[in-house]
Amino acid sequence: MTAKLLLAFVGFSLVTSITPGPNNTMLLASGVNYGFRRTLPHMAGITLGCMVMLVLVGIGLGAVFAASPRLYQVIRIAGAAYLLWLAWQIACAGPTDIGGGRGRPMQFLEAAAFQWVNPKAWIVVTGAVTTYAPREDFVRSVAALTLLLMLTNAPVVALWAGCGMALRGALNKPIRVRAFNIAMAALLVLSLYPILAE
Repeated sequence: MTAKLLLAFVGFSLVTSITPGPNNTMLLASGVNYGFRRTLPHMAGITLGCMVMLVLVGIGLGAVFAASPRLYQVIRIAGAAYLLWLAWQIACAGPTDIGGGRGRPMQFLEAAAFQWVNPKAWIVVTGAVTTYAPREDFVRSVAALTLLLMLTNAPVVALWAGCGMALRGALNKPIRVRAFNIAMAALLVLSLYPILAE
């Protein structure tokens, strides 16, 4: 794998990691509602979940979905339903130190498992394998992509949670937190548009 290809993948990984999507919306909301430290398992679950997904797609799971479009469709529908449920959870959440809000931050295994129904994660992972892993020395290329994904994704998810944490000062009243959570839930629902429009 050439240095030029690796640099191109770093750019791809940064752009796809930092742009808004379901993961980043949930991290922003979690940072506001639960703080940075309590959001750490959620951040780790996203990064490691994407890494596992990249490895498995790289070793052939992507071919299963290409051979069975119906299975892919089932995952898309399940992902959309789960995103709607998460949007409801965010809309109903509130910070524990401001008015005793309901809910809890997403845990590590939940965040890792969510990647399997997250349409953006599928697009990123399949795009990474098909575009940036050359056929020659394929296994080593997938390993390099996985490591680079971790190195670019981990700081970006921390940035989103940190931005949420920074907003806590401005959202110091339950009514403001409620409005913020409803806005985040609405953005999460809007992130379904590309899935449903296909």
